[in-house]
Parts: sequence; C-alpha cells; structure tokens
Amino acid sequence: MAFMEKPPAGKVLLDDTVPLTAAIEASQSLQSHTEYIIRVQRGISAENSWQIVRRYSDFDLLNNSLQIAGLSLPLPPKKLIGNMDREFIAERQKGLQNYLNVITTNHILSNCELVKKFLDPNNYSANYTEIALQQVSMFFRSEPKWEVVEPLKDIGWRIRKKYFLMKIKNQPKERLVLSWADLGPDKYLSDKDFQCLIKLLPSCLHPYIYRVTFATANESSALLIRTFNEKGTLKDLIYKAKPKDPFLKKYCNPKKIQGLELQQIKTYGRQILEVLKFLHDKGFPYGHLHASNVMLDGDTCRLLDLENSLLGLPSFYRSYFSQFRKINTLESVDVHCFGHLLYEMTYGRPPDSVPVDSFPPAPSMAVVAVLESTLSCEACKNGMPTVSRLLQMPLFSDVLLTTSEKPQFKIPTKLKEALRIAKECIEKRLIEEQKQIHQHRRLTRAQSHHGSEEERKKRKILARKKSKRSAIENSEEHSAKYSNSNNSAGSGASSPLTSPSSPTPPSTSVEHAPF
Repeated sequence: MAFMEKPPAGKVLLDDTVPLTAAIEASQSLQSHTEYIIRVQRGISAENSWQIVRRYSDFDLLNNSLQIAGLSLPLPPKKLIGNMDREFIAERQKGLQNYLNVITTNHILSNCELVKKFLDPNNYSANYTEIALQQVSMFFRSEPKWEVVEPLKDIGWRIRKKYFLMKIKNQPKERLVLSWADLGPDKYLSDKDFQCLIKLLPSCLHPYIYRVTFATANESSALLIRTFNEKGTLKDLIYKAKPKDPFLKKYCNPKKIQGLELQQIKTYGRQILEVLKFLHDKGFPYGHLHASNVMLDGDTCRLLDLENSLLGLPSFYRSYFSQFRKINTLESVDVHCFGHLLYEMTYGRPPDSVPVDSFPPAPSMAVVAVLESTLSCEACKNGMPTVSRLLQMPLFSDVLLTTSEKPQFKIPTKLKEALRIAKECIEKRLIEEQKQIHQHRRLTRAQSHHGSEEERKKRKILARKKSKRSAIENSEEHSAKYSNSNNSAGSGASSPLTSPSSPTPPSTSVEHAPF
C-alpha cells in the first residue's frame, strides 16, 4: 500500500488500553492433552466477550516469551506422567487461572502485544512491524535522503507504534529515530486538518519540547523523525535502563529501585509543568504524559509525542483515570498523569494502585503535598488542581529556570477550532466510558451485597419471620371461622362448613350441662 493511499474501508479502531479479563470456563481432555476453554472479555460489557481454546503448551510458550520482563510468573510446572488425571487437571486449571489473573492485572504486561495476541488473536493477528516497514519504504521513495539503520524492536509500549533507527545519507554519523503510528479510536480531526497539524509539528519550538525534525501523515497513519538521544528518557534515568532495550526488559522489574534527588525532582517537575501550561494555553490537547514521553537532554526535560492526541491514541494511564468521573478533561488528565510521573521520580517505581491511601517517606513534605493533590482518594474523588495551582505550590514555586529560547508554535485559527472540537470529542468519549464504569461498579456492588453471607442470613431470618406471621394469621383465621361455625350450628341457623366434594359430617357440637 502506498504511503498516501487511504486505509481499508470500515477499519475498526480499537482502544488497546481497555483491559482484557480472562476466566477458564471448562477443560476437555483429548487423546494426549487437555484443552482449556477460556472466556475473554474486553472492558465491563459481558456482551463484548469471546471464547478461546488454549493448551498448556500455549501457556508455556507465552510464559517463555514473557521471561524478557524478568518477572517470576506463577505458571504451574510441567508434568509428564499423570497429567490426564481428573484431580491434576482441576488443580492445574486453578493454577492457570491464577496465571491469567496476574498477567491481566499487571499494567505493563496486560498492554503488551504478546498477551493481547494470546487472548485476542482476531484483533491482534497483524504484524505491525511489517506494516510499518511497508509504509516507511513507500515514504523513502519520495524522500531518498533518509536510510534505515535498524528497527528498534519493542522499545515502546504501544502495539501499533513502531520505531526505526535512521541516518541521513550525506551525514552517516548522525543518528535519528523514526516513529510510525497507526490511527487510534480518538481520531476526530478531518483527514485534511490532521495532516496539516502533523506537518506543523516541526515548527514547534519550546525549551521543554523535544524538536521534531520531519513529520508527514496520510489518512491512516503518521511518520515523524527526531534526533536519537543516546541517554534516553526520564524513565530510562529512573530505571537505569538502556534506551534501545525492549520496554518489558527496561521497566517491568528494575534491579534497583531508587528515586531521584530532591533538586532533580523540583527542576524536572517545574520544567514539565511549564510546558504543560504552554500547551494548555495554546489549546493544544496533550493527555500523554508519562516518564517515557519525557526526553532527558542534560539537565533539561523535553516533552515527546505531541502527535499522539492528533492520531487519537489512548493514554498510557487511561485505565487508571477512566475510573474517576472528576478527571474528565485533558487538562485534568495531564495533572493526574503528572502525579504518576512525580511518584516515579520520588520513589523509583510506579504506585501499586491508584488512588494512593498513604505515601511512603519522601525527601520533602512538599513532594507529598503535590502527590496528595493528584493521586489521593480525595483528589480522585473531588478533582484535580490546575497546572497553574501546582506551579504555585512550595515544591516548584522557588525553582529558577534559565533558558534563552523563546517558545514558538503558531497554529492557524481554523486549525485551533478543529483542535477544540476534537478535544471536546475526546473528552466526551472519556466521560461516557467513566459513566458506564461507574454504573457497572454500582451494579456489581449491589449484586455483591445481595449475594453476601450476611445478606443471605438476613433474608432467611426475614423469610422465617414472614412464614411464622403467615402461619399465625392463618391459624387465627381458621379459629375464627371454626368459632363462627359452632355458633351457627348451636342456633340452628346453618350447617357447619364442609368441602363441596365431601359428605356432610355429623354435628360434633356438645351441649354442656350447667354447673
């Protein structure tokens, strides 16, 4: 497919950040092996689910591929003899379910291509490296001065974004990095506006934005070239990682967990907040802040991947902030994501869960104050502060920034309006998703409460009380009727009550002699 051709009609743009869950529903034994029938679900809707069949050997193959992450994953061990026994199969099924739970709840593993292909082969069967190479090759036909040195395999977390090390033919020593990305589910710009804005990115000059050397796009993807930085990103500094290594190897299981110095936290944090404020003031949607999107150039942080929001790509932290209905604008998303980044800079690792109930000791209480305003239960429930408010907090207010570079980013009025509308559409989808998650959570909570042991006991007690009350009422009614029938029989007014199908019984009333 030529680089400027249109994408296939009816192409489905999946949100790759929507979590997949997997439950083993049954197992079936064949001649020499056992197959496990797994129900996989995307997001909260049971309707958006499908079945897959996997053998133990499939799990083993996946586990071997995930070893690059350096994690000790709980795959049940192999067994050659007695592996068809009923009890063994039942026990192994429990172990495999635990394994699935671990890989689908790990934020990095659950988003990686290996796990997605294992659980959802229909949507992740394409070879995106091959697709990217085809697109890049087409591009080089019209731009022959560039040359691919090597693919940078899996250095990023996105499945549909690929990287290549580049060089310019007449400057062979200078290294550049090319990134190619497919469209995402939040691409609301028209094709014309999208391509114009992508081509505008090289004109963006800011001391805290990493410069784009070249950018182009078609109706289905974008291609950008930047200078390759040997030192890597802020995340590489925190995790002491090599920039060219695969994402899983670099960040899944760091050998040494250590945060940055307080002065680094203050300086880097201030620089990042300044560039976020610049973009917010320009009306340019970002929404993709995380430590891998911040390039380190000496002691200066420079923001990467401004193209992501134009492409409509979902955020790295979307599965976190989609849980909180007050984080519903791209500005508040940036602030919440800044909280994640600040936590990593401070403690050398991401938070175990969000919201964070209590924070470990930090180099300064001023750090904790900012973390509490962005990651605490109260902040997630009530909403995020603005970037301007964060800049006024003690952690950043006394940081002096020395830069002579004047920011420049001229966006034509027509494109500003297109960005505003696209931003509103992105936020609308987020709000709708948050609403659905909130409703699902309420329903699940109600069902859980209804099915709890305590509730079952309460319902049993109420049922017994109701049964007793009903029995007493029936007894009293019967007694009243029986008393009335006796009175009637004594006066000769009527016969005693009988069943229509039964013979009339003899009178049993007895005249008591007076004492």
